[in-house]
Amino acid sequence: MFRVAVEMLLHDKTKFLGLLIGVSFTAFLVTFAMGYFAGFMTRGFALVSENPSAKVWVMDPAVSSAEATINMSESSLDSVRGVAGVEYATPLYLGDVTARYANGHFQSFQTIGVDDATLSGAPKPANLLHIPNSVIVDSGGTEGKLQTPIEKKDMWAYDGSHLNAPTRELRYGDEMLINSKRVVVASVSHTIPRFPPRPLLYTTTSNFKRLIPGEKRYITFIMVRPVKDITPKELAKRISQKTQLKAITSDDFKKETVMWFMINSEDVGDMVNMVVLAMLVGFGVTGVMLYMFTYENLKQYAVLKAMGASSKQLRDMIFTQVFISAMIGSGIGIGIASLLAQIISSPTFPFRMMWFAPLVGFLGVMIVSMTAAFISLRPIKNMEPAIVFKL
Repeated sequence: MFRVAVEMLLHDKTKFLGLLIGVSFTAFLVTFAMGYFAGFMTRGFALVSENPSAKVWVMDPAVSSAEATINMSESSLDSVRGVAGVEYATPLYLGDVTARYANGHFQSFQTIGVDDATLSGAPKPANLLHIPNSVIVDSGGTEGKLQTPIEKKDMWAYDGSHLNAPTRELRYGDEMLINSKRVVVASVSHTIPRFPPRPLLYTTTSNFKRLIPGEKRYITFIMVRPVKDITPKELAKRISQKTQLKAITSDDFKKETVMWFMINSEDVGDMVNMVVLAMLVGFGVTGVMLYMFTYENLKQYAVLKAMGASSKQLRDMIFTQVFISAMIGSGIGIGIASLLAQIISSPTFPFRMMWFAPLVGFLGVMIVSMTAAFISLRPIKNMEPAIVFKL
């Protein structure tokens, strides 16, 4: 019966092609949505990923992600360093500034202040930050945001802003103004893009406080590495008990950030809508094509039933046809999504094909296909063998 089911499926090439298109489209959209979801989730905790030496992160107890933060007092750093089992602890300062370019345009940056002595948390070559008033800039997943005039006559002109002057990307030696204070671009880095995308500006703690004066609390995170004889989880628990601050491992911090995005980010809702739309479209195409295929082959099924085939065998034939279509269509859809991911994945588009994306794509296809199969069983269920003489 398996061979008969396959021959019936392949006999009508037009309807078989329609089935494959519906299944492939479902697999493609679901897999693509999962890849996009994984992409922006990965970029959401980029700050943690680009500091792999920090095994424990300390923060205010109210903080639950790397995106929504509040600062701690300077004394918190000494408290953490005084906990037994801490090999080193360095502060990380986060803030937002607006920089004025040489042609008069302005741009918002997320500013990341790193420890003056260790420069822990700064992109390479970090030692350039020892240049007075220097900063390292990064696109942070944006495009065309780090621009300065090409011609010197358009830079800091006495006759006002030259907003329409031709521009180029920032490079070593370019200058900006932040809160009326001069900074010099020491390097342009290419760290992990952020989500949401935003330009980044790295500098030392002393320069950070110069650019953002008047704050009473500056420290956003404290990055901690434990000594060899203690695990990160044990040290995190010890720090929380001793300092009353929140201390968690880097892996747990990534998970909390993902959960924060799932609860608070509108992009999660967009992703869910994309998956639902993909399954509805796939169900519409697959369900209609499979029902038409079953109905138009009702004569053949009636002949088989008249020859002694049971209802269970006929049902298994339809499930076999659905499974074959689902397997082939899933392979095509997931393959197209993987190829497209290689083309469109860029710093400006968060996309990452992880292990669960093809799995969810296949499960989505199976749900749609099996639902369509049960609907198409209705003509078979009510069919009598004598119908062969009427068709």
